[in-house]
Amino acid sequence: MTKIADVVICGAGIAGVATAYHLAVRHGVKDILLVDERPALSLTSDKSTEAYRNWWPGPGDAMVSMMNRSIDLLEGFAHESGNIFHLNRRGYLYVTLTAEGIQDLEAFAVEASTLGAGPLRIHNSKTGGEVYQPSPAVGFEGLPGGADFIHDKQLIWEHFPYLSTEVLAVLHVRRAGWLSAQQLGAYLLEQARKYGVELVEDRVLRVQVKGGKVKNVELASGPVVSTPVFVNAAGPFLSQVGEFIDVDIPVYNELHMKAAFDDHRGVISRDAPMVISADEETLEWTEVERELISEDEDSHWLTSRLPSGAHFRPEGGPDAQTLLTLWDVQEKAVEPVVPPQLDPMYPEIALRGLCKMVPDLKEYLKRLPKAYLDGGYYTRTRENRPLACPLPLEGAFVIGAMAGYGIMASAALGELVAKHITTDELPDYASTFDLQRYSDPEYQLLLDNWGSTWQL
Repeated sequence: MTKIADVVICGAGIAGVATAYHLAVRHGVKDILLVDERPALSLTSDKSTEAYRNWWPGPGDAMVSMMNRSIDLLEGFAHESGNIFHLNRRGYLYVTLTAEGIQDLEAFAVEASTLGAGPLRIHNSKTGGEVYQPSPAVGFEGLPGGADFIHDKQLIWEHFPYLSTEVLAVLHVRRAGWLSAQQLGAYLLEQARKYGVELVEDRVLRVQVKGGKVKNVELASGPVVSTPVFVNAAGPFLSQVGEFIDVDIPVYNELHMKAAFDDHRGVISRDAPMVISADEETLEWTEVERELISEDEDSHWLTSRLPSGAHFRPEGGPDAQTLLTLWDVQEKAVEPVVPPQLDPMYPEIALRGLCKMVPDLKEYLKRLPKAYLDGGYYTRTRENRPLACPLPLEGAFVIGAMAGYGIMASAALGELVAKHITTDELPDYASTFDLQRYSDPEYQLLLDNWGSTWQL
């Protein structure tokens, strides 16, 4: 059997769906085949934190510019759909309990602001400054952008009373919040299908090349699809699909988990933002616990100094109790396995990582609440910047390696790949997300000196 398509997209996660949407709805491409052996948006897209922000580090302003564009698109989708995916602007709240952390947070804030993330407002007891405007629990319009750097303890406790009295400073990033990733993806897919996109539950078996160009795509169920354009949007299988066309895609995978439990004590305000520890952590254990853990080959690392980044946010409406907790304590490359093998200790580890920042959470350690554990793969490049570009084969393109920011970046990166395919005018940040960057000696030098990224 032979079919004909203008574009075949391998992978119906949020990256593939966003690309299909832009090609069909915004560029009028008619015959698009979206192929996935699993239900759409089910492999990693439904495992995310579902959050977004425009507050990104350098080098360069490409990440901030791309994310500003992506959030513009998200807000546009929210207006078009009646905000069916519940976009909010509660923000990200970075928290430090150390003097060193104050300096690091302020430096990060100044850098991101300079790169175009918005104005930085300083609030302290000595200089005063602008009046701090809290973020509402719902909605995304009429709110300040940029960020508020607060190192006035009274002001911190007034607005974030669940935080430790030892907190010295917070950075509240304002063009940030979260949304329902499933409903966003479902909306984009519904619109794309209205414009003729066909979703096929099948597996791409191989890509046939002729004369240095994409010729056909073979599906596992039998059909051969004649097409001039093939898009690799295969998420954690990006490199394997790249092998179909003999293109090395320099990515690897990490397993990341999240745990949710009922905050039945009401420790965290239901209108809280995403709250993130900016400090490295050394977990508190009893002497007996520490001795047992130290002797265990698989868990002895839990007694050492652990990275920053433990974070949480409320999940659900004002009457819900769910608290979503996350902490990427072990960043190591793994081979993707479906379903992934999850660590049953993770909920307790994530909870312990939050206790210095929110001491009242320690009450849950006396009797651990039942937690829902979930997880998926982050597909990364070395410097954790995405790929959204042509591949070195005519008619082949890639979108992926959006480790930890796929939901928030998919709108702009899907748009970017669609512009490449249709030869539309590209944004200034396009070259930053091109595979060709690794052929640039200056970029290689930059990679050798890549520092801390503050990407959470």
